[in-house]
Amino acid sequence: MNLDKISSPFTELFPGDQSGNPRQRQTPKVLFASTNIAGFPEAELLILNDRLASEIGLGKLEAPADSDFVNATKLPNHIKTYATAYAGHQFGNWAGQLGDGRAIFAGEIKNESGRKTELQWKGAGATPYSRHADGRAVLRSSVREYLMSEAMFHLGVPTTRALSLSLSGEQVLRDIMYSGNPEYEKGAVMMRTADSFLRFGHFQLLAAQDEIDTLRNLADYVIENHYPEINKESSDKYTELMRQISVRTADLMVEWYRVGFVHGVMNTDNMSVLGLTIDYGPFSFLDEYSLNFTPNTTDLPGRRYAFGNQAKVAQWNLWQLASALFPLINDAEVLEQILDDFSTYFWTKHDEMMASKFGFDQITEGDNDFFTTAQTLLEDLKMDYTLFFTQLEKLTDDVDIMTLFNDVFYTRPTDNQKFQFIEFIQNYRNRLSKNLISKAQSQSIMQAANPKFILRNYILFDCIAELHEGKHDLLNKVLTALENPYEELFPEFSKRRPPGYDGTPGCSTLSCSS
Repeated sequence: MNLDKISSPFTELFPGDQSGNPRQRQTPKVLFASTNIAGFPEAELLILNDRLASEIGLGKLEAPADSDFVNATKLPNHIKTYATAYAGHQFGNWAGQLGDGRAIFAGEIKNESGRKTELQWKGAGATPYSRHADGRAVLRSSVREYLMSEAMFHLGVPTTRALSLSLSGEQVLRDIMYSGNPEYEKGAVMMRTADSFLRFGHFQLLAAQDEIDTLRNLADYVIENHYPEINKESSDKYTELMRQISVRTADLMVEWYRVGFVHGVMNTDNMSVLGLTIDYGPFSFLDEYSLNFTPNTTDLPGRRYAFGNQAKVAQWNLWQLASALFPLINDAEVLEQILDDFSTYFWTKHDEMMASKFGFDQITEGDNDFFTTAQTLLEDLKMDYTLFFTQLEKLTDDVDIMTLFNDVFYTRPTDNQKFQFIEFIQNYRNRLSKNLISKAQSQSIMQAANPKFILRNYILFDCIAELHEGKHDLLNKVLTALENPYEELFPEFSKRRPPGYDGTPGCSTLSCSS
């Protein structure tokens, strides 16, 4: 591996605590603290994403030092590790300083084209921002993040990526459901990558501490490195940065709705300024369609982060970012306009996305009502979101409708519901006939918008259980499936969640510890 190419320019550009003091504490007026990895001499590499390693310029794992690096065992002397400080709103409440409690940066690397990628471990030890925790991770949550972040990438959803997954060789104590019954689990450490891990919360921290010069420098850094379309000499560059972050965030929400992804904990510190899906915890894809579904037990009973609320929460989070950037923009009206434009832009893109899922070539009069009717029917009849569109692609003029969709329902529909559904499908056929494209072209649009494979929690649950037994067969099959989500490679994955998984901790019921 090209470990010599890893550098830490962030620590050279911004104020930091270079003491190396591991004590968990407040670190005012700085954006990072130097932090050492715990070091895992008994670590065992489980997965290495060779393709990603090559793409980012890291190269192949060839020497023992390479394994030591990805396993967070031992590092070359030139790699100066650190954790960043940020703040945020958690479940709508200001939480003050937070920071990388389980993440430690190795730095960044450039590939041959000059693209920069940040590298960090998750679970490599405590940091000053661990807040009385141990900074470790368990195999369960690490497998979930590794596989889901890669699944989202192959679905075409902006996301952080997973580079490696290792057993740490330690046993880690965790209370999975916060029930007062902690148990020891296999420890793990993973490496993840992103163009940047900067969050809304980094800006919130600086604004809250009135560190305006550093706030300005951070905004300039983001523009310089990640928004080349913004004129860095313009007097309106910070306004344009806010506008572009709003657009990317709206685009991300549309993608989440397209594939049925529920993040579960959309705190402002979990929102990327690049519009990436970041911080995988109590997430889930939808099984049965429900706007009110939240996978996170910590989010009950308010369901702030439920599937149907995600765009609204994203806009609320953008308001908090706008407040943080206000000292650089000093124009409340223009910020209000950007946030108001979020709704218009989001719904336009949302409807275009829904049109693609149904194979429509354009939005026509009445389509908004059609989409609303479809969503209501999906929810009332407890239909599987992914399987519904999979079967819809197979709809022909002579097929028996209820037979085609029989395996999509989680509960047996009543006679009246069957009538409603058949009527809806007939209306869909009528609407499809108004397309100005062929049926084959319409089907191609649907196939590009609707995944055949999603990484359901019950599949993850089984995969984790097998790994705990030292079995890798299901893991290998899942890795193949998630790399080809628009193909139906494994029919056994294309089915409703079996009822035996209902209410299972770590599967149907998840917490922030998941």
